[in-house]
Amino acid sequence: MISRIILRGSAALGVIAMTIAPAYAGSSEALLKRLHEKGILSDEDYDELMAQEQAEAAAASAAAAPATATEKAQNTLDTSRMVKMTESGIGLEVGPATIKFGGSVNGFYVHDNPDRASATTAVTGGVASVGSRNSSAVRNGLLPGYLTVSVTTRQEGWDIGAFFGMYPGINSAAYGALGANNGGQPTALGTAGIDFRQTYLTFGKPGIGTFKIGRDIGLFGSEAILNDITLLSSGTPGGNVAPSNTTLGRIGVGYIYTDFQPQITYTSPNLGGFQASAGVFQPLSSLTGPAQENSSPGFQGKLAYDGKFGGIGARVWAGGVTQRHDEITGTRYTGQGLDFGGKVTAGPIAVVGYYYTAKGLGTTVLNLHDTDGFGKPRKSDGFYLQALATFGKIAVGGSYGESSLHYANAADAIANPNLVDTNSSYVGQLRYGLSSWVTLLGEYVHSKAKAHSGNEASSDAMALGGILFF
Repeated sequence: MISRIILRGSAALGVIAMTIAPAYAGSSEALLKRLHEKGILSDEDYDELMAQEQAEAAAASAAAAPATATEKAQNTLDTSRMVKMTESGIGLEVGPATIKFGGSVNGFYVHDNPDRASATTAVTGGVASVGSRNSSAVRNGLLPGYLTVSVTTRQEGWDIGAFFGMYPGINSAAYGALGANNGGQPTALGTAGIDFRQTYLTFGKPGIGTFKIGRDIGLFGSEAILNDITLLSSGTPGGNVAPSNTTLGRIGVGYIYTDFQPQITYTSPNLGGFQASAGVFQPLSSLTGPAQENSSPGFQGKLAYDGKFGGIGARVWAGGVTQRHDEITGTRYTGQGLDFGGKVTAGPIAVVGYYYTAKGLGTTVLNLHDTDGFGKPRKSDGFYLQALATFGKIAVGGSYGESSLHYANAADAIANPNLVDTNSSYVGQLRYGLSSWVTLLGEYVHSKAKAHSGNEASSDAMALGGILFF
């Protein structure tokens, strides 16, 4: 409006108008009236400009009028429909829910030099490779690849979560009784095995703890594999000629594989560094003993403590498992085990020690060679020691471990002379952190299997590759 007044008035009017602050409601009309009274604006100009000013004021008033209910609803920001990034990790927040993704991909060139097959290298349950020639494979390590999806929210005061974990291998699978964990099928037109090993829900409160229902890693033996340096690499190859989804790592040469099992578990709140978990589990049948129809569930528990003492960090734990087995012949026995371990970290050095003892659990995996042919339980035990030193992007590690299996009785010794007595392995490992996601690894593994009869077999393997986490 001021610009129009300048154009219609004299040069002096321009100076006056430039010194006036921006108009507020009613100020333009007052200015026009004063200019008209001073004779700066003619009657014609005054009437025309006043009419325009009033029309503009009316339009501005209509625009500023309170919005209708419909307009308010359209203009109100509906936060429940917003999508935004999570503060950490890879994920998004969709209204009241947080969705996060995690994943890993790995691959290794593994060259295995086995012992030559003969009458003196036969060991039932041995993990060392025995064959007629060396083998080469491009395969997964102890971990297959994986893609995990978690959905969490808070409802009626409870923290609610759902978790899905899919674990595809890079090698073709020969499906059978063990699903994707059967031996591989290294032929054209095969497809990779997908091990859908995790699917569970959780609900809990900070002062109450967390309940889990579904399929997830077990409690007994879980710390052993989660702290094992071969988790990121290969360890003992196991079936390198026809690779399955994974290698053995240190499974069977230091601990029994915890496995991923159907369960209902409870985990307490963290109380001064202490945290306890306990659960009821799907009963497992023996893999090698007489057929079973188990009527009772399995039970597992774990107690862990995390603390710092000066510049030294420590984690210690103890776990247990028990399950009654009912054989169709009427024989019953109870499989049970205890494990203990700890990890100490001081500066760049991390040291792990682990031990287990069991009866009726078998060796390598749960319920493998757990009884004799008549359902009499065998005792077993094992341990491993490990150290890893990290200096910037480079880490050097090594470990030694063994697992032992004992006869059920004298008759068992006569019937199974070549049953494994001890599986053991040495591991040397070198890591290089290429980036925050990618780690390159080189590894040497010497595995040995010894039977109660005195038979022995040993193998040497080299692995080179890398693993990615996001």
